[in-house]
Amino acid sequence: MKTSISLIYWLPRIICILAILFVSMFALDAFAPGLTLWQQLGDFVIHLIPSFILLAFLIVAWKWELYGGIIFTIIGLGLSPFIFMLNHNRNHFSVGASLGIVMMITFPFVVVGILFIISHFLKKKNIQKTQNE
Repeated sequence: MKTSISLIYWLPRIICILAILFVSMFALDAFAPGLTLWQQLGDFVIHLIPSFILLAFLIVAWKWELYGGIIFTIIGLGLSPFIFMLNHNRNHFSVGASLGIVMMITFPFVVVGILFIISHFLKKKNIQKTQNE
């Protein structure tokens, strides 16, 4: 029982860090030939703003799992239609390819949100169980 609680505790944190790193990789397109180093670094920092926001939400979720879980679930579900339409209209991908892109980008955050919520309730249940003993 202790190992499953520990796994549920660490799994959303690890998945979230990996998902943030994945989203951060998209900022690397800021490095383009023909721009000065300072322009490239400025563009890179601007492209990292979503990663910084997600990192702030991770910090919130680390401290308050229920609120963080709700935030990550809303982010994942809320951004899905936007990312789908953006990819489908801009790149003229098929519906299946656009859904695959949505799954790669937003699905990890939905999973993270659900796992944070589960972790919150398991921890709460475990605390009540130890108080009753």
